[in-house]
Amino acid sequence: MLKQYPKSVKVVFKNFPLSNHKFARKAAAAALAAGRQGKFWEFHDELFRHYRTLNDKKITVIAQKLGLDEARFNKDRQDPVILKKINLDYEEGQKIEVKGIPAVFMNGRRIQNRDMKNLKAVVEKQLEKTQ
Repeated sequence: MLKQYPKSVKVVFKNFPLSNHKFARKAAAAALAAGRQGKFWEFHDELFRHYRTLNDKKITVIAQKLGLDEARFNKDRQDPVILKKINLDYEEGQKIEVKGIPAVFMNGRRIQNRDMKNLKAVVEKQLEKTQ
């Protein structure tokens, strides 16, 4: 959808580290730190590939695999600005009653059926309304 409608569709990612995943907050901080080096989505995808085995060593391995500046990455993971963003995103998710992930919203409305065919139909319907 981003390729088809590059000027009309925008993806906004929000952090919602689940409390039952003991490494979720560290993973969120690592992805945001990788983002400062232009590798957010690559890091994000690796985290989800390995979500059951995440630990500090796995985070380091992913950072190395993506060619991140490790000193900068490790410093950024502890940056209070990043940690505050995670907390603010989480609080926002609680306010709008996010219970699990992924949660998808379009123009403030929760999309229950997240398969690509349905998302495409919803996006196109929203675009028709705005034109």
